[in-house]
This record gives sequence, structure tokens and C-alpha cells, in this order.
Amino acid sequence: MLAAALLALALTGCGSAASGDGMSGMDHGSGGHAHATASGAAGTGDTTGHDMPGHDAGGHEAAAGDGLAAEQGGYRLDLAAAELPGGSPAELRFTVAGPDGARLTAFQPEQTKPMHFYAIRSDLTGFQHLHPAMAADGTWTAPLAGLRPGSWRVYASFVPDAGPGKGAGLVLSRPVTVPGTAADTPLPAAAATTTVDGYTLTVAGTPTAGTATELKVTVSKDGRPVTDLQPYLDTFAHLTAFHAGDQAFAHLHPQAARGAAGGPELTFHAELPKPGDWRLHLQFQTGGTLHTAALTLRAA
Repeated sequence: MLAAALLALALTGCGSAASGDGMSGMDHGSGGHAHATASGAAGTGDTTGHDMPGHDAGGHEAAAGDGLAAEQGGYRLDLAAAELPGGSPAELRFTVAGPDGARLTAFQPEQTKPMHFYAIRSDLTGFQHLHPAMAADGTWTAPLAGLRPGSWRVYASFVPDAGPGKGAGLVLSRPVTVPGTAADTPLPAAAATTTVDGYTLTVAGTPTAGTATELKVTVSKDGRPVTDLQPYLDTFAHLTAFHAGDQAFAHLHPQAARGAAGGPELTFHAELPKPGDWRLHLQFQTGGTLHTAALTLRAA
């Protein structure tokens, strides 16, 4: 998994390869509330219907907040390092501490994965979405692709299976630095259309901060509707968004995929918690290939 929660926004997917502007996906083995549905599922009718308000696609309570805190509800994100090398792949190790101070080792699956991990640069480029592996002692290892010099923020999205927050979605984050000469990339202007890997995605709908809004995303290729979207993390799309200026996080949880194929239209019921520009990253799969499209959306 336009529109955790378009927040909190809410759709998470797995790793796709990072690109300098977040427009192309790379596969790493990737506030308010939003729910998405996909129409045109082959042989099964469409996937209309919405998840229960305040819950994600897996039935968990949706994540609250904007994802900018390192600690929430007694759960804390701890990084092994606050500085990472640039230009080449790097492994970032981290743990989650529970309210009792011990490392948390029990997690509930969220869109088929116990942990979704994201990285974004301060200028909202370099998007990466990963599904790291956890060791028996509760240490997670995220295999990040090469990072450009500058300021970054990494996010852990998970559902505890132990402690007072059991079953509630959380998004925690911390800043990291990549040394070197940093040059920011200007945020692309707000637009209703973007392209990736030959696919065109068109967004209809104008979000207003703090108000539930329906956004429709239509996927086409060579001028024809795309109806062969494949299930990815049990959905037909995965969506995350970051707010320009403070990197607030929004994760959209879509309707579970039904059937072998979907498209061309994806509907998101989004609630953006604050006005301004949001950089959206929509991940979808066709022919066994994961694609990551990005565009800027402005909330009034």
C-alpha cells in the first residue's frame, strides 16, 4: 500500500530499491487514517468495502501520531549508530525496547510482515522501504542501499505482541546522519500525475488537513487501463507519505486484496493531519516486479 494511517495516511509495502528522487522502486526484500480499495479484481468483482475506522488492514489499531517520536506508549526505538556511511550499502541495526525496559521480541504481523522499516532524506528523496530480519535477542538488521550525504530519518512501523500496547500499531523514528557534502534536491511541485517504469498514475481528489477525503488513483500504461495489478503484502498497493519540512510520516493501510489481479482504480480514504506538501510513495506489483511511484500532493 492516495493515501499509521494518509495518515496517520496509511498503506505499507515492502522494500523497493531506492532512487535519488524516490520515483523508481528498489526491492529490499522494500496522525490521520486512510483506507484503500482496488476495483476491477479479475474474476472476483471489485474489492469494495473499507476496514473498520481506526484499524489497519490486519485489524490492528491504527498508529497514532506523526511518526516523529522515538518513544511512544513506553516503547522506544534504539539505533546502534546515529551515523551511516554514504555511497554504498550499509546495515543499520536497531532494537525496540518495551515498557519494562527489555528488548521486545514479540511482534504481530502487519500486512504480512512483523516490521516495516523506512528511510527518507530531509529533502524527501532516497525513499527506501525494507522488511528487516530480527535475531533471537531482538536485534533487527536493515540492509540499506547507498545513502547520499545529508540528514536522514529512519522509521520503524510495527505492532507489539506483548506489553500494554499489544495489538496497537506504532511508528517510531530517529534521525541519522550521512557525512559528506550535502546538496538538497528541490521538492517537485504538486501534481496529479506521475510515471514510473512506463506506468502512469493519475490522482483525483483534493485533501483537506484534518478531514477525511476520498482519493482515487488510476493506473494506466500506453494509454490503456492496467488490470493486472498483483497482490503485494496482501493488498494491490502500498502507500506511505512524508510531510515537507518536518518529515512527518503517514502510512496508508489498503483494503486486503481479493483475487489474483486488480486495477485500474485504487481508492483511498485519507485523513492528512496537517496542511502543506506531502511526498507520496505508492508501491504496486505487476509481472512479479515491484514498482515505486512518487508525487507531491498538497493538503489545504
